Amino acid sequence: MGPRRHQDHEPLFAISVAANLVSMEIQNLRAYEKYGLVSPARTAGGTRLYSEHDLARLRRIRILLAEGLNLAGISRVMALEDERDDEKRSRSKE
Repeated sequence: MGPRRHQDHEPLFAISVAANLVSMEIQNLRAYEKYGLVSPARTAGGTRLYSEHDLARLRRIRILLAEGLNLAGISRVMALEDERDDEKRSRSKE
């Protein structure tokens, strides 16, 4: 299945394609969603659709796992990175 497109024309990928693109197993993507590390969009039928942003988060998870962090540590690091990014966006709007 090729990429689908979100309303703003961003490509969206089915879980099998997303897993292949980030070199992970499908069950890992489901686990990371359950843990709150990614939040893919869903179709009306419940099919997960991963955006480029989701893929970037999954790649970051892979890097942090390789560095030896567990999921709790990854969650904290990513939360701090998200806060930093939000602050940068707020400052750029001022």
